[in-house]
Amino acid sequence: MRDAKLEGKRVLLRVDFNVPMDKEGDIIDDTKIRAALPTIEYILGRNASIILMSHLGRPQGKPDEKYSLKKLAVHLSRLLNKPVAMAPDCIGEETEKMADSMQPGSLMLLENLRFHNGEEQNDPEFASKLAKLGDIYVNDAFGTAHRAHASTAGLAAYLPAYAGFLMENEVNILNQVLDAPDCPRMAIMGGAKVADKLGLIDNMLDKMDILLIGGGMANTFLKAIGKKIGKSMCEDDLLNEALRLLQKAQEKKRRVLLPVDAVVAEEISNMVQPQVVSVDAVPDDMMILDIGPQTVEIFKNEIMKAHTIVWNGPMGVYEYDAFAEGTRQITLAIAQSKAVSVIGGGDSAVAAHDMGLEKQITHISTGGGATLEFLEGLKLPGVAACGL
Repeated sequence: MRDAKLEGKRVLLRVDFNVPMDKEGDIIDDTKIRAALPTIEYILGRNASIILMSHLGRPQGKPDEKYSLKKLAVHLSRLLNKPVAMAPDCIGEETEKMADSMQPGSLMLLENLRFHNGEEQNDPEFASKLAKLGDIYVNDAFGTAHRAHASTAGLAAYLPAYAGFLMENEVNILNQVLDAPDCPRMAIMGGAKVADKLGLIDNMLDKMDILLIGGGMANTFLKAIGKKIGKSMCEDDLLNEALRLLQKAQEKKRRVLLPVDAVVAEEISNMVQPQVVSVDAVPDDMMILDIGPQTVEIFKNEIMKAHTIVWNGPMGVYEYDAFAEGTRQITLAIAQSKAVSVIGGGDSAVAAHDMGLEKQITHISTGGGATLEFLEGLKLPGVAACGL
């Protein structure tokens, strides 16, 4: 974006304002909106006008007041202390007239891009209609960079395309972590399913020295090596894949640490009385729902030695207090470590925010799926479109 001549131009800026909202449509967390402010302020400071584009939720290609961006325009206006005009739609004659009448330094927010099927279909006609609104295209929506949509990839065919500061920063930091020379390099993998992260684990075994595996995905690995896991969630169709990954780790001389003890219960509820057991003694009628205290200590000890840490996915069923301690302890250890630390969005990021530790983490990614795919080594359409 620094390379673009912005003065007097209308800048079509793709942001990720897909923020959580309550039943009344009020914003619960505006982190993603605040993350776009440096790019917005830079463009305005170059005497340009901005036409902001975003999606919100999944309105299935038709207008739905529940997914309108009107309240986001009001919120952004407060954050910037500046009026933000709200367009009636993201394309069309009325929106074009509003764009044509914009003065340098002014802002307009388009209505939800996903009110049109052309957005998710990356329809060239829809992209060309969006392109009519501006002179320059800037993509600052890393959270949607893994989607080849009209506003994240298609627009680059019609307008000069650049990366915003958020996009640039995400790509630089994730590249730095993947290419980190400082050892030991660590990946901490959690969350529910191995299937969602097969490619990620595979790539991490090429890049990292040690993997700590917790969460529901650890159950599949534990069963693959012969442990009895009771009623725990497990992907039986991936047992051979889990063994393959462990074999690959051995061949590449990578260390993979699995839980040695676990917090178990008969059901997922805060009303139950959880027990701590060895992974060699999980009762048949119980489920593994968090890593145990012994595992926490082993993991913390390794975290303190690491120079680079990538973390994605909680260590247990974090939404329930009874099974949140493992995730909290790992979050605290990462915050206290001297490592360059990156949290890949999702529930891990929520844990850091909930504990007020976000400032002690080097980088919390605004991407969920985008971060995972980037760390897998995949080429993201939205990143490629803006020339990074």
